[in-house]
Amino acid sequence: MNVFRYITFRTSLAVLSAMVFSLLLGPWIINRLKRLSMTQQIRDDGPKTHMGKAGTPTMGGLLIIVSILLSVLMWGDLRNMYVWILIISLVGFGGIGLCDDYLKIAKKNHRGLRAYQKFGIQIGLALLIGLFLYMNPKDPYSDVLIIPFFKKWLLDFGWLYIPFSIIVIVGSSNAVNLTDGIDGLAIGLVAVAVLANGVLVYISGHKGLAQYLQVLYLPGTGELTVFCGAMFGAALGFLWFNSYPADVFMGDVGSLGLGGSLGTLAVITKHEIVLAIVGGIFVIETCSVMLQVASFKMTGKRVFKMAPIHHHFELKGWPEPKVIVRFWIIGIMLALLSLATLKVR
Repeated sequence: MNVFRYITFRTSLAVLSAMVFSLLLGPWIINRLKRLSMTQQIRDDGPKTHMGKAGTPTMGGLLIIVSILLSVLMWGDLRNMYVWILIISLVGFGGIGLCDDYLKIAKKNHRGLRAYQKFGIQIGLALLIGLFLYMNPKDPYSDVLIIPFFKKWLLDFGWLYIPFSIIVIVGSSNAVNLTDGIDGLAIGLVAVAVLANGVLVYISGHKGLAQYLQVLYLPGTGELTVFCGAMFGAALGFLWFNSYPADVFMGDVGSLGLGGSLGTLAVITKHEIVLAIVGGIFVIETCSVMLQVASFKMTGKRVFKMAPIHHHFELKGWPEPKVIVRFWIIGIMLALLSLATLKVR
């Protein structure tokens, strides 16, 4: 029974159990969403190929969140406060997305939460997480930003780290949400990102490896590897149902919850810049929307055929599966680049 003390062993079990939970619960949740008429509404101004997706169940992110929670509760060390912070982030941001999805679907012609309501609640939750981490007496690097590719090059932000952490967490949450526009794209990229982050988290929490690779040793964070494993397993399990053509969409409940968790994980482990590298596609998708809106308001012209940028390539004639796989390939390359920062140091 001593084997259960090892994080690597429990992480493997977390991956497998989360995936099994997803595969077992998936059909029941999908059928339940269909019976409740929780189905996707397709925008008229989107790609015409998406019109056939009308009626597909959404809010499938509930399956992801439940699978992660069950797996973490089984294999995670619940005495670790960082585990609970990630659970709060996952459930909190997922709850915001759940309210938004419910208002859009259950109440006809409702646009969901208004922008100021949605962002306001997200900022409030991120503020609570940021304050807690900033005032954590067990973390000597609570207000420090690590610059990758260099050996322990640290920037001391002081209290400014609190608003910085809010930007990272809220930005990550919404970036995943914007990327979730075609079948399997966002969840596949989340799986890649969380796998790379899991490696970095394990190294940061392992004193010997951290010293050898010249990275900051952050006591207690190694346990988050189990959480990363649960996220990875749940993502793979959900991809089984979300791959093209999708049987279910994750909805805001899934995208906001997963994005918020990735952002919180980066803030806890001081990998904020690395998150921007490994999640480069999320950054590009977000920037494409910002650039499109700014260009149209300032000049009346659009930079892309449609934003986010994955729709641009669809309208250029790329089949949806080709867009998905090519974006996955870029995501894998960026994940490898983020891991290369370890040896470059």
